[in-house]
Amino acid sequence: MEFRSTDTPRLDWSGDALAVGLFEDGLEITGDLAALDEKLAGTIKELIEETEFKGKEGSSAVTRVGGSSPIRKIMLVGLGKPEALKLETWRRAGAVVARLARKEKCKTLGVSLPVWNQDAEASASAIAQGIFLALHKDNRFKSEPEDKDVQLERVDLLSLPGQESAINRAKAIADGVILARELVAAPANECTPITMAETAQAIAAEHGLQLEILEQQECEQLGMGAFLAVAKASDMPPKFIHLTYKPEGTPRRKLAIVGKGLTFDSGGLNIKGAGSGIETMKMDMGGGAATLGAAKAIGQLKPDVEVHFISAVTENMISGHAMHPGDVLKASNGKTIEVNNTDAEGRLTLADALVFTEKLGVDAIVDLATLTGACVIALGDDIAGLWSPDDAVANELLKASEMAGEKLWRMPMEEKYFEGLKSQIADMKNTGPRPGGSITAALFLKEFVKETPWAHLDIAGPVWADKENGVNNAGATGYGVRTLVNWVLN
Repeated sequence: MEFRSTDTPRLDWSGDALAVGLFEDGLEITGDLAALDEKLAGTIKELIEETEFKGKEGSSAVTRVGGSSPIRKIMLVGLGKPEALKLETWRRAGAVVARLARKEKCKTLGVSLPVWNQDAEASASAIAQGIFLALHKDNRFKSEPEDKDVQLERVDLLSLPGQESAINRAKAIADGVILARELVAAPANECTPITMAETAQAIAAEHGLQLEILEQQECEQLGMGAFLAVAKASDMPPKFIHLTYKPEGTPRRKLAIVGKGLTFDSGGLNIKGAGSGIETMKMDMGGGAATLGAAKAIGQLKPDVEVHFISAVTENMISGHAMHPGDVLKASNGKTIEVNNTDAEGRLTLADALVFTEKLGVDAIVDLATLTGACVIALGDDIAGLWSPDDAVANELLKASEMAGEKLWRMPMEEKYFEGLKSQIADMKNTGPRPGGSITAALFLKEFVKETPWAHLDIAGPVWADKENGVNNAGATGYGVRTLVNWVLN
């Protein structure tokens, strides 16, 4: 698909469909819109009246233009109230327009939206992201592709000239999100620790990143007893992935992103029972998927920041080799952990990953994981939780998520709750009481970061969408990639 940034005004554009954005209180047809309506024989005014179009955010209307018009169809997309506008409004508008263009079998599409906050670059990037992400369809596991419709071949962003770099940035970010989506959506017999490592190898080869994959023996030499205990029951070998992007010259900052990489979670000997959602546990590597997706995007964007992408990848399975409830593990920093629930395995893999990461001497670490059902209970399906003892890193991530359109809410690091993790025979247990379960999970992880500024994101809710929502189609969302990329770039 060709994506163009052009100074062509909407009055002069020709093609299959022209999409025009309108505010909720700006439906009066004046100025060049009135001239366009006159050129289209009153089609816009008629469409507003016949469909009772109000301009609410996410709403749309479309109709065919009669006569010999250079435009075959006119589309209206609602932008909501001007006082409530966010950059995400433009991203969502792009998604609405893209889905409508596909439904209406358009090959060429002109998009005419106002500029957000007088920032043409941000506007162009957001619109383009929305279009790229909404058009993505994952047909890999269909015997016959469902989408046999006419494909969109060209998109013109009207009255937004010179925004090629913004479009390229949007494409790079969308590539990362789509990679994360496809990793999360792939079943556990297709997405394994081995294929995750192969994906990292492909990213490194294509975008010039350095790659280190630690095999089981190397992890043993580093004392990764927590990670390897989770891996013991699987027939699949564990893979500890470490991708590194290094810019030319001296980096402005050195950052690390650590993603939980459980390609399937049976619960271990504390097996997930009926109604537990065990059939969805292919999603338990959503943090690792976002980490690799961010690596793919950063590898294309090439910022002046050094970034380490790390994931301790394995399965949590059941066999005669499985860790038992009651086992005591020793992590690579020497801390001992009493396993009181084998289904709280993600934090065990992250423990050794965080110890490894801090030794790299980075300026800040962010980990992200589909870690707790408790976070979903607290924040629902759309919002991820953020825990950090460092206000600066927390605020950076909140700002990055706002720009990315990914919802994030800072949660308390209530140190008193660590009492629930204390063990009589080890330094700590791997789970605490049911109340505040997502908080105690964050407090557990904090034990494996000594001094480096650190934040933890629990993405268990927004990693998957049951229905179409904004730029996300139903299914895997690729949550976290956009926020992580914005964090690195800014």
